[in-house]
Amino acid sequence: MSKGKPIDKNNPNNQRLQIIISVGALLIAVTHMIWPSIKIDLITVTLVVIAIIPWLTPLFKSLEFPGGWKVEFQDVQNAKDKADKAGLLVTESKVEKPEYAYLQVAEQDPNLALAGLRIEIEKRLVRIAQVNDVSAQRAGVGQMLRILSERDILTNQERSALADIIGVLNKAVHGASVDQQTVDLAMEMGARLIEALDEKISSREKK
Repeated sequence: MSKGKPIDKNNPNNQRLQIIISVGALLIAVTHMIWPSIKIDLITVTLVVIAIIPWLTPLFKSLEFPGGWKVEFQDVQNAKDKADKAGLLVTESKVEKPEYAYLQVAEQDPNLALAGLRIEIEKRLVRIAQVNDVSAQRAGVGQMLRILSERDILTNQERSALADIIGVLNKAVHGASVDQQTVDLAMEMGARLIEALDEKISSREKK
């Protein structure tokens, strides 16, 4: 996934552009205030925000918006611990290290790797529903988890853990940034989780 070039806040051209945008927006805001016949409430606020934004650009890289634009290491660790307590992670020695495509891009494109992991988890949830004669057609992941829990195919603890994992992975699917340490942890957790889900499928198929 391509990344934009970092903004050089010391570049004179960037500084001039910031000044022009800020002064221009403030002048327009003042003009609206002078002529009361013009509705200024929303317009003025918007223009003031535009005036401030250029000066805050260097801070945007570290700014976290509500809902999160970053997949945090601790979020993945918490999801992993919860899945482990729910019995959804096999021991590392039992992981067969399958050659999934998403594992091959984990270093080059962490977001794509996490999106691929989410797909693999969802595929197994669909298969779990199928082998238990549960209709999962057109059901989203959240609805599927609810149905599997209501049918006692998943425990409430398993459902909650899987929902947390899916929630973390959804951030990556929607473009949230993720560092290599975090994606490595997610890949390790994912391999153990997929193996555990495969065991659930296999045990049901043998009945």
